[in-house]
Amino acid sequence: MKEMICIVCPKGCRLKVDEKPNGELIVMGNECARGPVYAKKELTNPTRVITSTVRIEGALHKRIPVKTTIDIAKDLNFKVMDELAKIDLKSPVKMGDVIIENIFDTGADIVATRSL
Repeated sequence: MKEMICIVCPKGCRLKVDEKPNGELIVMGNECARGPVYAKKELTNPTRVITSTVRIEGALHKRIPVKTTIDIAKDLNFKVMDELAKIDLKSPVKMGDVIIENIFDTGADIVATRSL
């Protein structure tokens, strides 16, 4: 049996997940319907929204915050971070501007989350 804390809503339910011999996952301890969906996804195909910063020149600050538009496979996190480290933007950049389109063919864009 595996134990985890659900992060989908503020309740932070303590989930217990039991895997049956046929591969079926049974989730217990959830207080809402989103808990089982989260637990099954986390154990079979974990994903994350990546938030970070990239360098920018000619702006009030030296870095601008960015994020993926959708969650992507967790095993791509370090690869994406390596790509973000290579970027040097020039001001002005507006919130929502696409910095990298469809990163690693995931369907996710990297977008600015602040205007600078």
